[in-house]
Amino acid sequence: MEKIPSVDLRDFLSEDAKRKQKFVDEIGKAYEEIGFVALKGHFLEEKLVEELYTEVKHFFELPLEAKEKYEIPEIGGQRGYISFGKEHAKGRSTGDLKEFWHFGQYVDKDSKWAKEYPDNVEVKELPNFNKVGKETYQMLEKTGVYVLRALALYIGLDEFYFDKFAKDGNSILRPIHYPPITSEPKDAVRAAAHGDINLITLLMGAQGKGLQVKNHKDEWIDAIAQPDELMINVGDMLSRLTNNKLKSTIHQVVNPPREMWGKSRYSVPFFMHPVSDMPLNCLPECIDEDHPKLYEDITAGEFLHERLVELGLIKK
Repeated sequence: MEKIPSVDLRDFLSEDAKRKQKFVDEIGKAYEEIGFVALKGHFLEEKLVEELYTEVKHFFELPLEAKEKYEIPEIGGQRGYISFGKEHAKGRSTGDLKEFWHFGQYVDKDSKWAKEYPDNVEVKELPNFNKVGKETYQMLEKTGVYVLRALALYIGLDEFYFDKFAKDGNSILRPIHYPPITSEPKDAVRAAAHGDINLITLLMGAQGKGLQVKNHKDEWIDAIAQPDELMINVGDMLSRLTNNKLKSTIHQVVNPPREMWGKSRYSVPFFMHPVSDMPLNCLPECIDEDHPKLYEDITAGEFLHERLVELGLIKK
């Protein structure tokens, strides 16, 4: 596959059974073959997107000492600011050329997850930053729920199989700033080749060159979304759950050509996680003689902890 397929969520949301099935077939086939789709018809309005990018740019333009007030190492980077070069891809020790922020789940105080999730960090310098972040988080989460419903049908599950795991899930909204490159990087890139940990990732800001996806021929292809599209890919949790039927694809964000080094790049992925007690045991629907079980049983919480240690965000 040489190009990322495009699908329209409005097909799935329509009252037309054929349009709905068309979406299910298209996204399922794309996730079996490349693990990525570009999605139109999502719930993010253009005005909200513009507001988010304005707030995100204002935050990353703050002086470093102001941003560092919001870095909380003891929670493994789950909320707040993560400074430049802190995160690295699995299997690498060189830090990526990025800084980022984490918004996390918003739960009621009486939720069983209220004690598990750290509070979101309030940015005092920017009164609209947290409000816009929360609205974006909730619209991306809503979009993700419908994508998972379509995938449940494709796998042969009840349409609402994922709903109970997605509600109050440990999802993360991550505005990323890739600063201008000021000197020749030795072996660092903006985001080294990696697979995502979670169920699915919904990415804002893939409208320019930079994001690349590895296809089945081991070739890197550009993943470029249209202005009204989100790029959505399968994460390792969903790949594991489906016994690798739906594929978590290796991807990277490469450094720009030298003439573009002076420009910042921004992107905003939403990492959709389930609640931590969701079993990621390979589904019986995805196991047969030709596709034996590939993975040991594990919960989402156990799997996440393992990977955060590997990424350097949590110390052993």
